[in-house]
Amino acid sequence: MNDDVPYDLVGVGIGPFNLALAALADPIAELSTLFLERKPEFSWHPGLLLPGTQLQVPFLADLVTLVEPRSPWSFLAYLQAQDRLFPFYFSERFHVARREYDHYCRWVAESLPTCQFGSDVTSVAWDDTDELFEVTYERGDIVREIRARNVVLGVGTEPALPHALAAFDNPAICHSAQYSYHRAELFSARDVTVIGSGQSSAEIFLDLLRHQSDDQQLRWLTRSAAFAPMEYSKLGLEHFTPDYTRYFYSLNQDTKDVMLPSQGQLYKGISADTISEIFDELYEKSVGNAQVSATIAPNVEVEAATTGGPGVILNCRHLQLDQRFAVETERVVAGTGYRARIPACVEPLSDFIQYDHAGRFQIDENYRVKAKTELPGSALFIQNGELHSHGVGAPDLGLGAWRAATILNALTGDDPCYRLPQRTAFTTFGVPVAH
Repeated sequence: MNDDVPYDLVGVGIGPFNLALAALADPIAELSTLFLERKPEFSWHPGLLLPGTQLQVPFLADLVTLVEPRSPWSFLAYLQAQDRLFPFYFSERFHVARREYDHYCRWVAESLPTCQFGSDVTSVAWDDTDELFEVTYERGDIVREIRARNVVLGVGTEPALPHALAAFDNPAICHSAQYSYHRAELFSARDVTVIGSGQSSAEIFLDLLRHQSDDQQLRWLTRSAAFAPMEYSKLGLEHFTPDYTRYFYSLNQDTKDVMLPSQGQLYKGISADTISEIFDELYEKSVGNAQVSATIAPNVEVEAATTGGPGVILNCRHLQLDQRFAVETERVVAGTGYRARIPACVEPLSDFIQYDHAGRFQIDENYRVKAKTELPGSALFIQNGELHSHGVGAPDLGLGAWRAATILNALTGDDPCYRLPQRTAFTTFGVPVAH
C-alpha cells in the first residue's frame, strides 16, 4: 500500500490480542490495516514455554472462535492445516499445550499479510492539518512514516519486580518471564528460591522439583496467605464474559479500584491440577519418611535483598507472626507478575489523552482512549491496558476475540462487522429485574 494513502487501522504490537484483531479484520475487504511489531517474529511468553504446561483457558479461547467459529484463523483450522485434527481429537484435550498455542499464533501471524515484524514504532503523533495519525517506525536502517485514521495499542505488559528486588541489581535474580533462559543454571544451583503465588511461580517450582538433584535445596515463598487455586467454577468463570465486562465498566472508578485487589483469585491463582502435581511430587519424594529438601511457606514477605552467602540474602518477615528472618540462597526466581505500560511512542499524544487521578488512560466502553479534544473520525484504541476500567477480563485470552470484534464494530459504526451476543452469562451482575 502507498504510504501516502492512510490506513483505516494501524496496530502497534503483535501479541495475541492485536493478532486476534488482525485475524478478524482480514476478511473485511473495505478495511485497510497494518500491524507492526518490533520483534523479528511472533513469540508468546517464550521464557515460560515449559514442557507439559497448558493454557488455563479452553482451546475455544483462540484468536477468533468465540466471535467467528467459521474463520480460517481458528485453532481447529490450524489443526487441519497441520494434519493434526485426528491426533487432537484422540488426545481429548480441552486445554492445549502452551507450546502448541504459541505455534498456532505463529502460523496465523506468518500467514496474515497485514502483520509486519521487525518494525519498531517510535512515534505516534496527531496531524491537525490532515486530521490523521502519523505513525513512524524503524525497519532495519530504514525509517518510514505512514498515516492512519485509527491506531490500536497492543503492546502488552512488562515484567514487574517488587521494590525489594528491583532496587537490588544482581544477576542471581531473574523474573519468571526469563525462566527458560536460565533453566539449566538453575537446575545446577545448590539453593533456589521461588517467590510468588501465581501460576508461573507454581509451574517453575514444579519444574525445579522434578529436576531437583540430591544436594539441591528448593524454597517457595509468597506473601499471600495460601498457595490457593484459581477460581474455576462455572459461575465464577462468568466474570470473564462480556456481560460482566459491561457491568464492571458501569461502576464508578473508586468502586473499581476497591474491587480489583480483592479479585485476584479470579485470574491470579494456581490451577488445581498444578497444585495436585506439586503435592504428588512432594509426596513421592517423601516415601519412606525421606527428608524432602523443599520448603513451601506462605505469609512471607521479602522486605529487602543484599549480596551475601552463596549469592543473595533475602530479608523476610512472616506477616502473621510479625517475625523477621533471613534466607540465604544462591538464585532467586521472582514470579511477581506484570504491570501495564504506556509505550514511549505515544508521548507525542500526551496532550490529547485524558488521564485519571492515578495517571491511567481514561477509556470508553469500546476501548477508545478518551481524548481532550475531538479527533474527527479517528480514535486511539487499546487492548490489555484497561484492567482498571473494564475489569479482570482485560488480560484474559477468552475475551480477546470479543474485544477485537468490538473495536472493529466501533470502526464501522452503523454497519457492524460482527454480530455480538447481548447475553453471555446466567448471572445478573446488576440489579435483578422481575420477569
